[in-house]
Amino acid sequence: MPQISFENIQKFFTGPSQELLILTLAGWASGISLYLTAGLLGLCGHFGWIHLPGELGIFANPVIFSLAFIIFSIEFIADKVPYVDSVWDSVHTFIRPAGAIAIGFLAGSEHGPVIQTAYAMFAGTLTLNTHTAKAAERLAINTSPEPFSNIAASTAEQGLVVFMFWFFVKHPVLTCVIIIGLLVLAFLMIRLLWRFVKAVFGFGKKKENP
Repeated sequence: MPQISFENIQKFFTGPSQELLILTLAGWASGISLYLTAGLLGLCGHFGWIHLPGELGIFANPVIFSLAFIIFSIEFIADKVPYVDSVWDSVHTFIRPAGAIAIGFLAGSEHGPVIQTAYAMFAGTLTLNTHTAKAAERLAINTSPEPFSNIAASTAEQGLVVFMFWFFVKHPVLTCVIIIGLLVLAFLMIRLLWRFVKAVFGFGKKKENP
């Protein structure tokens, strides 16, 4: 009977399974920053740290990932300014999931339209989950007038994305296990955070008749 080890588990995740690991990372990270995710995917692909499946290899072009990092530099500042971060998030409510859908679609280009669509839906759903949790978190933080909590939260989120990409290069399976845990936590936090935001900003309250 073959022994079960972490090395054997990692060997199992090759081919389509490896692609799902990459999409798990990309889908989660895109909910925090689509541009940072695109830049890191391209950078890792360019240096061979991560094998980008299908047509996702286009991100490894220095022009593409450099452009992604340039746009991220704008987001880096906007994401740390109170209320500007929430406006930025609201604008990206469509952009982030759409970008993740494109990433999934490109990743599955070698498998045909059915797999491409499944990959796109998978990545887009993960991104929407993370984005919703982040947007609710920022609205809650913006109830405080001081800017330091916004800076701390933004720096922690973006730093976590960079760390997860670095950790993925070394331990892809373990990274995705951690991400799944973060996604479950985000799902549980969304309801609680939106309740808090609705209570503070008065969303959904019925107007009283005079």
